[in-house]
Amino acid sequence: MGSDAALVAIILPRPSAAAAVAAAWDAGEAVTVLDPAAPPAVRARLLDLLRPTHLLDEDGRRDLPGGVAVAGGTAAVVATSGTTATPKGVELTLSGLEAMGAGFAGALGAPAADRWLVCLPLHHVAGLAILARARVSGAGLVVHAGFDIDAVASSPAAERTTLVSLVPTMLHRLLAADAPMHTFRRIVTGGAPLPPAVRARATSAGAVVVDAYGLSETWGGIMLDGVPIAGAGVMLGDQAEVLLRGPMVMRAYRLRPDETVAAFTPHGWLRTGDVGVQDPDGSVRIVDRRKDLVISGGVNVSPRAVEEALADHPEIDDVAVVGAPDEEWGERVVAYVVPRDPRAPVTLADVRAFGGEHLGAPHLPRELVLVDTIPRTAGGKILRRELRAPA
Repeated sequence: MGSDAALVAIILPRPSAAAAVAAAWDAGEAVTVLDPAAPPAVRARLLDLLRPTHLLDEDGRRDLPGGVAVAGGTAAVVATSGTTATPKGVELTLSGLEAMGAGFAGALGAPAADRWLVCLPLHHVAGLAILARARVSGAGLVVHAGFDIDAVASSPAAERTTLVSLVPTMLHRLLAADAPMHTFRRIVTGGAPLPPAVRARATSAGAVVVDAYGLSETWGGIMLDGVPIAGAGVMLGDQAEVLLRGPMVMRAYRLRPDETVAAFTPHGWLRTGDVGVQDPDGSVRIVDRRKDLVISGGVNVSPRAVEEALADHPEIDDVAVVGAPDEEWGERVVAYVVPRDPRAPVTLADVRAFGGEHLGAPHLPRELVLVDTIPRTAGGKILRRELRAPA
C-alpha cells in the first residue's frame, strides 16, 4: 500500500478534468472531482467534508490548509449522489479500479479499436469509472463537455466512439430523437433503474444495451444484466438485501469510521440497502430500496414495480411512487405523475384502471398528485425524500 498520498480536488470543465485525473493517477495521487457548475457554497461544503490536500482549478494548483492525505493505494474519493440528505466521501482504491476495469473488459469484450464516449459528469462515479475502464483496457477516450443529443448521436461516425455509458433518461431522450444508437457497439446504462419499455425500444432499434447495477461504494457497475463482473461477489442477505464484496468495494467512508463499520456485515459484505431476487437463470434483479418499500394494509408494495407499470400509460410522461401515512392502511400508495398533456391530465380513476391490468389491488395508488417534474439526482435516481408527505 505504501505511504500516504495526496488527495487532489479537481474543479475544471469536463475535458480538462479528465486530463487532470489521468495526470494525478500517473503521479500516484488520488482525486476527488467536484462539479464546476455547482454554487460556491456547495463546493465549499464538499471541500470541508472531503478535506483534500490540494485544489486544482482554472487558477492552477495549490495546497489546501487542513487537508488530510489518503492512504496509499487510494485512487479516488467520490461524494455519494445525495438521495439521502447528507453525502459521504467514498474512498475507492487502485486495486478496485483495476478489478472493475478488467471486469468490464471481460464482460463487454475489449477490441483494440474501442473508444469510450464520456458524456456523464466526472464528479459522479459513473463518469469517473469510464476513465478507469479505458485506463485498464487501453481503450480510447472522447470526452464531451456535457450531454448533447446531437453530439452523442453523431459521435460514432464523427469520433469513432464504440462504447457509451448513459443514465436511462439520456437513452430515452436519444431514442425519442431517433438517434442511431445501433452505431455504438455497446450502450451501458446505470445510475437509475432502466425502464423495460426503454430497453425494448432500444433493442428494436438495433442497439445493444447492457444494464449495470452498482453504487458509488463499488466503483459503479458491479453487475451487468444481473451477473457479477469477474472478482465481484453478490448474495442476498436478510430480507433479501443485496450484499456485495470484492476488490472494487470501497475501502471506507472518508473520515467516518463508525459509518464505515456500519456499512458492512460482520463477514465483510457491503450492505446496499437494495432488495433483490434471484431469477431462474441465476442473475440477480433489483426490486427496490428497502427503505422505499410501502407497507399498505400489511402488504409490501414496491414503488419501482408500480412505477414500471404506470410508465406505460400513454398519458403519463414520468411517474414516481412513495408512501404516505394513512389511518386505515398504515401507508397509502401515492403516485406523483407528470402528465403528457397538462391540459388534459390523467385522473386517479384512469391510473387505477390502467394499473389494475398489471398490479394487485394493494399496489394501486390511492392518491394522485400532478406535478411538473419528478425530482431526480444527476444520475436519474428519484429523490423520494422530496416527495414524501410529512408524518
